[in-house]
Amino acid sequence: MRTNMTTLTQTWMTLLLSNAMPCDHNFDLPLPKCQLVYAILTRMSVYMAQVIADAIYLFAGRPPTRHPLDPDKSNRAHGFPALITGLCQSFEVPVTPSKVI
Repeated sequence: MRTNMTTLTQTWMTLLLSNAMPCDHNFDLPLPKCQLVYAILTRMSVYMAQVIADAIYLFAGRPPTRHPLDPDKSNRAHGFPALITGLCQSFEVPVTPSKVI
């Protein structure tokens, strides 16, 4: 499918998959994400705050999965780690910048 996309479309898709609607992999583009790319490319009005809020809600509602080699660890992806860290810092929650999220 990517071979049929323009460079601009691929750029928006990559941006959305890694920032606005993150997921644990970036090799497919489900219909809601396709619709968002289409809306952006056709200059439709998009309420990104709601898109991000919905994505956070979906991430928070997923049950954790266990790491295949270490059952004590979770291998669930965390959505919006920079946003969450920034919000914590703005409310003066101690954040260790050197610790990998």
